[in-house]
Amino acid sequence: MKGIWGRYLEVDLTTGDVREREIPEGWYRLHLGGRGIAARLLLELVPPAADPLGPENALIFATGPLQGTGVAGAGRHVVAAKSPKTNSISDSYAGGFFAHELGRSGYDGIIIRGEAPRPVYLLLYGGWAELREADELWGKPTGEVDEELRRRHPGARVACIGPAGEKRVIQACIIHDGTRAAGRPGLGAVMGAKRLKAVVVRGHREKELADPDGFMRARAEFARTLMEDAGTVRFGELGTARGLTWLSEMGILPTENFRDGVFDAAKEIGGERMAETILVDRDTCAGCPVRCKRVVRTEFRGREVEPRYGGPEYETLAAFGSLCKCSDLPAIALANQLCNAYGLDTISVGVAIATLMEASERGLIAERVPWGDPEAVVTWVERIANREGLGDEIAAGTECFAERIGADFVVTVKGVEVPMHEPRGKVGLGISYAVSPRGATHLEGMHDTMIEGDAPTPELGVTQGMDRFALKGKAPLVKLYEDLRSFTNSLVLCIFVTRETGPNYNFPRIREALRHATGMELGPEEMLRIGERNFNLLRFYSGLVGYRREHDRLPRRLHEPLPRGKSAGRPIPERAFQEEIDAYYRLRGWDERGPTPEKLRELGLEELAERRGG
Repeated sequence: MKGIWGRYLEVDLTTGDVREREIPEGWYRLHLGGRGIAARLLLELVPPAADPLGPENALIFATGPLQGTGVAGAGRHVVAAKSPKTNSISDSYAGGFFAHELGRSGYDGIIIRGEAPRPVYLLLYGGWAELREADELWGKPTGEVDEELRRRHPGARVACIGPAGEKRVIQACIIHDGTRAAGRPGLGAVMGAKRLKAVVVRGHREKELADPDGFMRARAEFARTLMEDAGTVRFGELGTARGLTWLSEMGILPTENFRDGVFDAAKEIGGERMAETILVDRDTCAGCPVRCKRVVRTEFRGREVEPRYGGPEYETLAAFGSLCKCSDLPAIALANQLCNAYGLDTISVGVAIATLMEASERGLIAERVPWGDPEAVVTWVERIANREGLGDEIAAGTECFAERIGADFVVTVKGVEVPMHEPRGKVGLGISYAVSPRGATHLEGMHDTMIEGDAPTPELGVTQGMDRFALKGKAPLVKLYEDLRSFTNSLVLCIFVTRETGPNYNFPRIREALRHATGMELGPEEMLRIGERNFNLLRFYSGLVGYRREHDRLPRRLHEPLPRGKSAGRPIPERAFQEEIDAYYRLRGWDERGPTPEKLRELGLEELAERRGG
């Protein structure tokens, strides 16, 4: 099979050994790459009883067949491990330029095992790999680490943790290129527990492609059609932040810790206001002409917000803005910068601060944390990062902290903070939140707003739209689009260059590029089967660590009606919701532990079927 290297770099931090690990070609045909290969490796390497912050856990950086080739949207990679939030396999995706270099390194990914006796960084440079001491980098923010390591190793790209990861803050993430986060599962804490400060990569080889000329034509055509779409051009201008005011108008902008779906000051923190005030540049990822990343400059109460840390995207604007009732855009930009510097996931920290604000309002904590206070938002980012006072308790897990103080209003699923997409106006997404083995994630399932029009995805047999509030009958669509997104995550292609519905549906073009790269000719059915197979890998492991059907639920608050706006008065009925999840389980071929042995064999996973047993 072309378009792959067929091997991973394997590093044992305990012993210092660095070696190659051959990957069976059959795995590539079954799983393609990305999240599929990463999950298959973790199933083999990490025992279900392993401590996520112990040396038995493995941390994997993985690419797919399109990384390193310059395809628009392929400037992404996946990082995966056993998550300290869920205690199960989870993966996270980051853009930038690190993936492009890894795709040209001679390896499809990196496996990191064990625990170093002292801080180190991994250098993979021009085909040579070694561990180097990192004592002088320990404790430094990610921006300084990125600059120093790129000075030492010209042309390289850096993935690193900040002080939060070093302190094993459960909300810690891995920062790439100074501004891109592999965030939600707490993988920065995993990396910190291994005393691995950074991974530095510079590629030096071109992949062998099945049809180089055809691939170049397909790559150019894909980029051209992207930029002929007016919506894509506008998206590049305003970035993900463009959706903030629109979601508030729809009544589904998470506000005041999910008590409301309308933020009266939404225009003060939206993409348009950012473009008018603090935006100074637009960044991009390798090979992508869209340029959707924000770069800002401003100051908040004498503290500078620097362009080197990028700027806040939608999730961050909502998490530190509407969710905390904060309308101070410079404060949100500073909170974003602090999260990038310390190495923190902005969604996780925003939900934690909103939980604190409501706990303060209810008298459950002694500290006064007022709604909407921009200084409080900034202060609590730092207190969590440094594990100061209550920040130390939150750093051990938002859900655990909420349980201790009796805060039954915490908005988490399987220990993972719910992202800034309101399921009371996107009911199918709510099903994905509840059933996902990764905990609540907005990048796995269907957003109901995308299937409200006519003939959303004819190639996949979806010829009619469906109301975003409808619950009954949603299960088949949830499964379909989860499998499609899982295929995308196996390619490790950015979702913002894919068109999953409507007249611009572009998966035939994506499969054409894949065919020219690898020689694999996939139709819609096999495309979805790859996605389904890889999604099942995560659910299989979650069953091994103890997750059952009863754990698939939403937090209580998300079954309450929103008080105002266009989505008001439409609670998700809990009984009907669980009945639709039962229908989803039947479609998936799952029992209470996940995929049955019969389902695993149907997916070509006979080895796992034997491991699953009865």
